[in-house]
Amino acid sequence: MLRPISIALLLSLCASCAHQKELTVEQKDTPVSDTTLGVGDTFDVRVFGENDLSGTYKVAGEGSINFPLAGTITVVGLEPQAVAKKIAERLADGILRNPQVTVLVRDQISKKIFILGQVQKPGTYTYSPDMTAVEAITQAGGFTPIAARNDTTLTRIESGKKTTTKVPVEDIGSGKAKNVYLHPGDILAVPERLF
Repeated sequence: MLRPISIALLLSLCASCAHQKELTVEQKDTPVSDTTLGVGDTFDVRVFGENDLSGTYKVAGEGSINFPLAGTITVVGLEPQAVAKKIAERLADGILRNPQVTVLVRDQISKKIFILGQVQKPGTYTYSPDMTAVEAITQAGGFTPIAARNDTTLTRIESGKKTTTKVPVEDIGSGKAKNVYLHPGDILAVPERLF
């Protein structure tokens, strides 16, 4: 039989555990804009005043693009601004005077999220900057009739550490809880509700 002191200690530990989970959700309440390029991503390059050099490019398997007049440029792992700077530097090297280059990401198929369980279309989905849990569930066709909507879990690996947090998607949808922003590689799992 548990003594009153033991019960009080257990209750305070449970309360602190619940508080940690709430803090974890709050930490995820800020958008993440990971726009670094990966293999298979596509992006638009615009060179001001040079329509022949402007176009859409796809990152090849070796992590590079072949840009007219500039040759092969490695872009994997770089932000769009860094890619624009690299292209401008190559073009400025005896090709154009003071080239103005902009890069806009179109599709980031290199970054994925995974949605499992009681959704209409479980599977792998392309991450988009500032994507939320509600958006992800919507992309997966929404919940099935037997989904435990407020018991959805978010699993994330950051710096080699795995964390799992409960995300109350139904409460978020009705405005009772704050939305949760996703990161590339996140796993959303929707369990079956207990009847």
